[in-house]
Amino acid sequence: MQGRIHSLESFGTVDGPGTRFVVFVQGCPMRCAYCHNPDTWDMNGGTLMEPSYIIEQYERNSAFYANGGGITVTGGEPLMQIDFMIDLFTLAKEKNIHTCIDSSGIAYNPDSAVQQEKLARLMELTDLVMLDIKHIDPEKHKDLTQQPNTNILKFAEYLNDKHVDMWIRHVVVPGITDDDKYLFDLGYFIGQFSNLKALDVLPYHTMGEKKYQNLGMEYKLKGVPPMDKDKLLEKKKVILEGIKKRREIL
Repeated sequence: MQGRIHSLESFGTVDGPGTRFVVFVQGCPMRCAYCHNPDTWDMNGGTLMEPSYIIEQYERNSAFYANGGGITVTGGEPLMQIDFMIDLFTLAKEKNIHTCIDSSGIAYNPDSAVQQEKLARLMELTDLVMLDIKHIDPEKHKDLTQQPNTNILKFAEYLNDKHVDMWIRHVVVPGITDDDKYLFDLGYFIGQFSNLKALDVLPYHTMGEKKYQNLGMEYKLKGVPPMDKDKLLEKKKVILEGIKKRREIL
């Protein structure tokens, strides 16, 4: 099964453990206001690639990934191309390559028996899922991404049930996701999961604004300042407090 691929990166250092070979897939239904890759949204864009070709590209630089690295598929939204993902990760596991998916969870559909069967197969081949939670409040999530978050939060529960290691990623945006009560509630929500292995709290930046201009697209967060990195550690501590509180109750 060929995949629609936006681009490949041979030396990723922020896309999971170790040094990663990063596959950016094409296509995403989310419309995150701060997305810095809007050129990955088009479901029909990108270049068609065979899983075997991608593994060949990985092996050209395999020495880079020997010490705890592997392949990360990001996007776009990888789970929109689940058949391709199964084929790619099947080849990867045959070569003992660590596999990671960076997902928003938006494609998760617990009401589809077909998808549930395929997803179960994929999770057997997946070592780590980095789940990007944009917002846990339903209405604010719609404002931020134009999509509901119900199944995204259910996907976190699914990963926990399947015992798939999970990293949570969360972007802190001034005036949108930097409120301490909200961040505590986020921590309280993810604190229930025994498969939670790491928390990445990322600062909002405006580096994607120029890309929107070049694409002739409106940048919805124009005027919102970048997140102060000096304050980011304080915000992460609030989330960690929420996690701790939830785990004290469990």
